[in-house]
Amino acid sequence: QVYYIGASMRPKQWTKNLIVFAGLIFSRHVRDADLLWQSVEAFLVFCILSGVIYLVNDIADVDKDRHHPVKRGRPLASGALGRSSALTAAAILTVLALVWSHRLGPGFLVVACLFTVLNLVYSFALKRVVLLDVASISLSFVLRAIGGVEALRAVDPTIAISPWLLICTLFLSLLLAFCKRRHELVTMEDAVNHRESLQEYSPALLDQLVGISASGSVLSYSIYTIWPETVEKFGTTNLVYTVPLVLIGIMRYLYLVYKKEKGGSPSDLLLHEKFLLVDVLAWIVLVIVILGF
Repeated sequence: QVYYIGASMRPKQWTKNLIVFAGLIFSRHVRDADLLWQSVEAFLVFCILSGVIYLVNDIADVDKDRHHPVKRGRPLASGALGRSSALTAAAILTVLALVWSHRLGPGFLVVACLFTVLNLVYSFALKRVVLLDVASISLSFVLRAIGGVEALRAVDPTIAISPWLLICTLFLSLLLAFCKRRHELVTMEDAVNHRESLQEYSPALLDQLVGISASGSVLSYSIYTIWPETVEKFGTTNLVYTVPLVLIGIMRYLYLVYKKEKGGSPSDLLLHEKFLLVDVLAWIVLVIVILGF
């Protein structure tokens, strides 16, 4: 049962929680052992909470998943994991994560609670409402970024994150979510039965929403790099040289979505698409070098 619970928590999807480290990187405290450990703990808490949400989501959709060609192999849908065992595990892990959150400061605890509530509401209601389904996913990414900063503020209250970075996170997560919706709509024969909100979307609408989100991601990040407060904080305008990597990464992702029809799982693309992986790693290294030296 432990194995099936772990599989239902989708460890491969935990890369989404890496946004927690944004506060550490952009506060120039990567080499501070105490703050680094705070970020690691925050990351682990969000991994547990996001895993719990996947468990709850599978419980809510177990009957529908049994008729899906891929999802019917999941532990709950296949019958390998019982609902009672999944609910018990979800409850225990939630309590564990929230107790751990309290250790990381009251601000982080509030964010962790908001993240949990938002995703539970998504699992049982918002995922069926057009636009709100994607908006709630994007807000969960923003909450991860805020949570990463709040964990650091428990040690150093002077640390803050630029609103422009949060806006960029919002647009980027919207891009990934809209691309996923588009992939589901154009590649799945029973897309509407798979996800109720898809009946309100169309390829043309999603193409426009993808374009808006992609443009917003690049523009908000570009503005952040040259924003007066950013330049004053870091004492350099060199962050602007990381913009091409962001632009190339987004263009490559759109190529994979539209040309190769690979927009179904952003996490899998990041882990297995070498071009994207190299681009992201190059961006991280360049940012650290610029901010560190």
